[in-house]
Amino acid sequence: MYNFFLQLHSGFRFIVMVLLLLAILQSLAGWFGNRPYTNTNRKINLFTLISAHIQLLIGLALYFLSPLVQFNHDTMKNDTTRYWTVEHITMMIFAIVLITIGHARSKRILAPAGKHRTIAIFYSLALLVIVLAIIQSMRPFFGISH
Repeated sequence: MYNFFLQLHSGFRFIVMVLLLLAILQSLAGWFGNRPYTNTNRKINLFTLISAHIQLLIGLALYFLSPLVQFNHDTMKNDTTRYWTVEHITMMIFAIVLITIGHARSKRILAPAGKHRTIAIFYSLALLVIVLAIIQSMRPFFGISH
């Protein structure tokens, strides 16, 4: 089960990243290009939110299956177990919270520029947190984890 969820989580991140980058790019273009907020914008932002939440669910399953996640007196002393037990999940939940807040706030804003600006800011901050978490893991960014 562990290997299945590891491969699924590792591979699904590409879907999340592509949608997140697409949402950020289209929101920046809409914000700075003073474009209307279209149904396509809404759908891409929503699919980004949904994919991030699916990734969280896969990650939670992996969290409880992983041999790298340990709850003992040595967890915080070992860089690897501390990262996988505490830091990775905290950073990723924070990134998903940013995506969720950005999406929710953008829905309440009426002005198209405000919708685009809100998505651009919150989704970009989430992307920054995700990239930092992946870099901190010392695993390949573009490869599939083993």
